[in-house]
Amino acid sequence: MYESNLIKIRILLTGANGMLGQRTAELYLARDKIELLAASIEDNSITKGIDYVSCDIANREQMKKIIYDFCPDFIINAAAFTNVDLSETSREDAWKTNVKAVEYLTEAARVIDAHLIHVSSDYIFDGKEGPYDENATPNPIGYYGRTKLASENVLKIGGVIHTIVRTNVLYGFVENSRPDFVRWLITELKNGKTVKIVDDQINNPTFIEDLVQGINKIIEFKKQGVYNIGGKEFLSRFDFANKIAEFFNLDTNLIKKIKTSELNQRAKRPLNSGLITLKAETELAYKPHTISESLSVMKKEIYI
Repeated sequence: MYESNLIKIRILLTGANGMLGQRTAELYLARDKIELLAASIEDNSITKGIDYVSCDIANREQMKKIIYDFCPDFIINAAAFTNVDLSETSREDAWKTNVKAVEYLTEAARVIDAHLIHVSSDYIFDGKEGPYDENATPNPIGYYGRTKLASENVLKIGGVIHTIVRTNVLYGFVENSRPDFVRWLITELKNGKTVKIVDDQINNPTFIEDLVQGINKIIEFKKQGVYNIGGKEFLSRFDFANKIAEFFNLDTNLIKKIKTSELNQRAKRPLNSGLITLKAETELAYKPHTISESLSVMKKEIYI
């Protein structure tokens, strides 16, 4: 385990100002044995007290210089173009961030033997026969999913030490971030607004703290390959919304059931999806929170 080592572990974190990036930065900021360099496209870091560099991960020369200068042991790529619908129309931007940037990270990581940890998605699957394990055959049905699958393939053929972390429906409290599904739902219901939630998208929502800890376990045990990181419970988005409303004593009558097809979204969504986490539980000692446990944690964070 790295905690027992005398030498510091050097970690480069891309996408540090995003939801996952902020929580990851907070974890390593508190650890003496970690030397962290955070990177994101914004001018300044949202997380206070960390070493930070502003950069565009889709800029090949810029990323090479940062990686060669810092010489990290691990690179955590938490940067991504995650707008599923916008990916259908802004394909060049989605490809540049989700695929070309991974190519550049791979090239530089290979030269210095850095271990590249890359966050992927259940959207690489078509959602017909979920939940999926790490060996399931990908078949993306939207452009976002195609970019995430392409990024995985970049790593697999890139000759780089790597780990692919697949996750789905990320939720959790991050103060300086756009609201996740939980905070959005709480706000809407508290304001007495009716919300329409789909009942035909099945996933195992991932608590952000679990994803951060899963990535940390990969570093601790130096694991390579593909790992699914997700929640304990498989349920529809509608049922998830009801659990949230019940936990926070909000009016479940304001939650109306609809089908995904009624939303007329640009991008198709995998419906019967979710990720089986048995491999991570066995090899990483991964122990995800239940939804009730994670909401208890969020309640304390939201109302501090």
